Amino acid sequence: MKYKVTADEALIQLLEQTELPFTVMIKHGTMSIEYFAPRKLDTQIPHKQDEIYIIVEGQSEFYRDGERISCKKNDILFVPAGMEHRFENFSENFATWVIFYGPEGGEK
Repeated sequence: MKYKVTADEALIQLLEQTELPFTVMIKHGTMSIEYFAPRKLDTQIPHKQDEIYIIVEGQSEFYRDGERISCKKNDILFVPAGMEHRFENFSENFATWVIFYGPEGGEK
């Protein structure tokens, strides 16, 4: 199992492996780390696990449970399991790490 990955490696894997806007880079137990780079539209639906976003590149508006905020490179965002959220009006170079963890339904 890898224990270190870079954003450059993730982008290469994303471009080589799939037409989806994300690729899984590390997985261990309930935790997974993905590289997510949506293009034009973020079509996420609420997830079963808690998640943390760490913005790698670019900027965006972030919609979370009825609220919109701006975010940019190096910002960290938290979304509890089951909450509606998405990135909107993001730059062409927008990319983020996504860390999913914990039980379905989120931690209490």
